[in-house]
Amino acid sequence: MSFYRKIKYFLVHTLNLTNKEASQAIENGWVKINNETITQNVIIDELSEIKFNDVIVREKIEFVYLKFYKPIGFQSSLSTKVENNLFDFFKNYKGLSIAGRLDKQSEGLLLLSNDGKWVEKMINPKYIKQKEYFVELDKEVTKEFILNFSLGVDIGFYKTLPCICKLINNKTINVVITEGKNKQIRRMCFKLGYNVVNLKRIRMDSYTLDLMKEGEIAQFKLP
Repeated sequence: MSFYRKIKYFLVHTLNLTNKEASQAIENGWVKINNETITQNVIIDELSEIKFNDVIVREKIEFVYLKFYKPIGFQSSLSTKVENNLFDFFKNYKGLSIAGRLDKQSEGLLLLSNDGKWVEKMINPKYIKQKEYFVELDKEVTKEFILNFSLGVDIGFYKTLPCICKLINNKTINVVITEGKNKQIRRMCFKLGYNVVNLKRIRMDSYTLDLMKEGEIAQFKLP
C-alpha cells in the first residue's frame, strides 16, 4: 500500500493550495478524514475518504473481490482495445485487475480485484499458489503420459516444475500446477503428443468455481 507523506502534501498537490493555506486549513479544522476532523498534519493511506470544507475531494476506496466464469472465446483482458475482451462483463466496476489469465480457448475461473496487493500475491510466483484444471484430450491417456506430465515437461523455452496429474476418465485428466506460463498445459500436452480439446480452470488457491455458470460473476470476501 502506498502512502502520502502527510495530509498537507495531499492538499498542496491535489487542491493546489500553498503550504501556508494547507497548514491553515488543517489547523482550522476544515479537513476531515473518513468524516473525522483532523487538526494535525497526519499521515494518510490510499483508501481513506478526504473532505475539504465538507466537500469530498477524494472518495473512499472499497476493495472488491470477484470470481468470474470466463467463457470460451474471450480474451482475459478488460481493455476495449483488445478484441473479444471482458469489458462489458465488468463495466460497472472500476480499477479491476485480473489475477491470473486464461487463454482465449480456455474457460473457467478468473479472479479479479481492485486490491493491487492481493492481486500481486495471487500472481507472483514467489507466493506459490495452486491452480487446478480439468483437461480433455484428443486421445486416450496412457500411464506414461501421466508420469511424464507429473515430472515436468520441457516446453521448448522452459522445463515445467513437477505437478499433480490424475486420470479422470480415458481422455480427461485433473491437473494441479503452481506455475502460470503462457499456455503451459497446452504446450505440455502437445510436447507429449496430445492436443487439448477443452481446458477448464476450477480452482485458484482456495477459491473455486463451484456451480457458477458461464459469464457469471460472484463477489466474495477475504478470509
